[in-house]
Amino acid sequence: MKNIILLTGSLTLAACGTTYKLPEISPTQTAQAEQIFAEAKAEPAKAGLSNSAAERRFRRVAARIEPVGRSYCETLTKETPGTNCAVDVALDREMEERNAYFTYKGGQPLIRVSLPLVKDTRNDDELAFVLGHEYGHLIGKHTEKQQQQALAGALIVGVIAGAVAADSGVFDSGIVEAGVGIGAAAGTYAYSQSFELESDTLGTRIADSAGYDAVTGAKFFAKPEDVRTSAGKLSFWGTHPPDAKRLATVLATADQIDTNVGLQRVE
Repeated sequence: MKNIILLTGSLTLAACGTTYKLPEISPTQTAQAEQIFAEAKAEPAKAGLSNSAAERRFRRVAARIEPVGRSYCETLTKETPGTNCAVDVALDREMEERNAYFTYKGGQPLIRVSLPLVKDTRNDDELAFVLGHEYGHLIGKHTEKQQQQALAGALIVGVIAGAVAADSGVFDSGIVEAGVGIGAAAGTYAYSQSFELESDTLGTRIADSAGYDAVTGAKFFAKPEDVRTSAGKLSFWGTHPPDAKRLATVLATADQIDTNVGLQRVE
């Protein structure tokens, strides 16, 4: 049993991490991020855009982010066969929550942003950063990695549950099934923060290359919003947990850009 635990622990540690190195964050950048985060959260709420103004902002920003995001994707994944960088970027007109997401539909990569989120942006930089961040999930292959982690977690805990049942002399399929379910949930969550920070790093570079201010754009995370709506559904701040570390990552990436430090792959 001890050997199984050691083996499964090793497998967990070997699960998929980030593809690119996250920037090192200095104490100065941490302090600056905490100050920016606090100031952004304290800003008074402003009236949102009208539907027509939000539509215009989306079209304007998406037209600049799309070619840059595609170029980054094609350049960074050229050694990965089968990567589709032709993302369908559009408004999700059915989603009532302020949110944005990346997903696949029939193999087609999609980025969707809800109209309420666009209406809530204070400037083009914020929307540009959100779109760049979602491109980061494609480039970092986070959907595929999360699926692999969920499967690995399910298998690992399932093996442990099976071993426990075997040691007890009683095989209970319910214990194994429960173990698989817990493992899948743990595996899916394991690298969520790393993936988000990797997407912030990539999103910063994409937004900057498209001519936007990523630091200003990342302040969108600091808006004082609940993680769930009154209907209990997750908002942008529920699926993209806000904290000063995200801003510090953006600041560190912006400093790398200013000093011509390129994106580095994890060895």
